[in-house]
Parts: sequence; structure tokens; C-alpha cells
Amino acid sequence: MKVAVCGAGGMLATDVIEVFRQKGHEVIGLSIDDMDITRIQAVLEKLQAVRPDIIFNAAAFTNVDGCESEPDLAYKVNAIGPRNLAIAAEGLDAALIHISTDYIFGGAGNKPYREYDQVNPRSVYGKSKLDGEIMVRSHCSRHYIVRTAWLFGMHGNNFVRTMLRLAGERELLSVVNDQLGSPTYTRDLAQATALLIEKPAYGTYHITNGDACTWFEFTREILRQAGLEHVKLEPTTTEQLKRPADRPRYSVLDNYMWRLEGYAPLRPYYEALQEYLQLEKNP
Repeated sequence: MKVAVCGAGGMLATDVIEVFRQKGHEVIGLSIDDMDITRIQAVLEKLQAVRPDIIFNAAAFTNVDGCESEPDLAYKVNAIGPRNLAIAAEGLDAALIHISTDYIFGGAGNKPYREYDQVNPRSVYGKSKLDGEIMVRSHCSRHYIVRTAWLFGMHGNNFVRTMLRLAGERELLSVVNDQLGSPTYTRDLAQATALLIEKPAYGTYHITNGDACTWFEFTREILRQAGLEHVKLEPTTTEQLKRPADRPRYSVLDNYMWRLEGYAPLRPYYEALQEYLQLEKNP
């Protein structure tokens, strides 16, 4: 199949392009220089020229705190952009894969969220991403909405790289210990979406690596696997951090629909982290 990947150059899109090509698909990577997803005429013209069977939307404004100070940009990229891609996909009779987030949930619960659970985003980022989901469902009949969380990968800045850098600069790291989620390796997510498109089981899916942790626990595992356990680590709270955007305290996703479709669970995040760190050492 011919697949157009929006957000080319980004962490997830880079892995998606590589994985989909390995699967034998013809893949066209589209960066913002190739197509600005916030401009509907540009989207229609470009995608009508490319005529893909599948449009993969990995483009997003993912700076959670930045969305608070630039809400117009957040909604343009995270809501208007998906609307434009959905309209184009419907016109081309193409399927649309749209990446969403655990941050559409409020975080007041204590058990993993399933796809049908009540949403209640706490930030501009979460609200704009939820609106993007609504746009996709409204305008594209053949859609896969994939909610995921806490991405890390080889092809961009991420939490793992940040912690490794800070561990080399500081003697003490203070990390939030009251937000619980599931770190997800972009390579594993890309492989999962490549499986998803093999059948027309359209709908909303939660796809994350297995197990869950706090950011503090994730950092502890990063330092352990990297052989940096000498670095001191202390837990802190969301309130002490004082970030502009409010984060859900609990946003673990139950990959419920993924399981019901018969797919095997993704490996635990700490196994994916091990592969990632090995590749960081020997790219």
C-alpha cells in the first residue's frame, strides 16, 4: 500500500517510515515543509497529488507546557490539522491513522483507562488532542485513532535522553513521583500500527508498552540500566514542580481493544528501554 506519513522528521514518524518500508509499503514522508497540515487547501492539493491508500498523522504540537502559552497554535496543529487530513482521506477513500494521547483523561481514577472510558482533559494540550479525535471521527469513516503515552525513541529528544544528560551534569535529580503512566518505545508503536492496518478494524485503540511507573520510577530504571546508579535521585510532587500545564496523576492505558482484536500485548517498557539504551550506545 501507499502510505503518506505526516510529521516526517519527528521521533515517531521516522520509525513509522522505516518500519512500514520494511513491511513492503510504499512510503512518502511529508514534513511541514512539504505540507502544512493546518492549511486545508495545501493538504487537499498535496494528498490528491500523492493519492495514498493510508494517511498516517504523526504531526502534533506536543510541548504540553508550550500549548498553555500558545493555545491557538495548539488547536491549529492538534485539531484543525487532523480535521484537514480527515477530510482529505474521506475524499480519497483512504484510511487515516491518527495518533492521540493519554492526556485526554483526567487522571482521577486508579485503574487503567479503556477506550470507552470518560475523557476529561486537564490541559490545552489534552483538550486540543481530544478535539482532534472528534474531528477525525466526524470527517473520516475509515479511521484508526491510536492513543499512546510517554513516547521515547531514537530519533528525537525525549525523557530518557534528558535524564541521561542531566545525570552527567548533576549530582542530584529530583523527579515527579505522583504521575503514573506507561512509557512507550516509538519503534514498538510503529510496529503495532503496521499490524493494525492489515485489516479494516477501524476505531479507537490504546497502544502502549506493558507495565506502568511514575516518572521517578522510570528515571530510576533508566539510571539502573545505564549503570548510573551512583547518581542521587529524590522524588518530588507535581505541585512542587509548578509547571504551567496540569497533568493527569493517573493515565495508564488499558490496551483493551487491541487485545480484543487478538493482538499480542507489547513488551514491558523496561525491556523496550533496554533495547533503546543499547542502540544509543551502538547506533
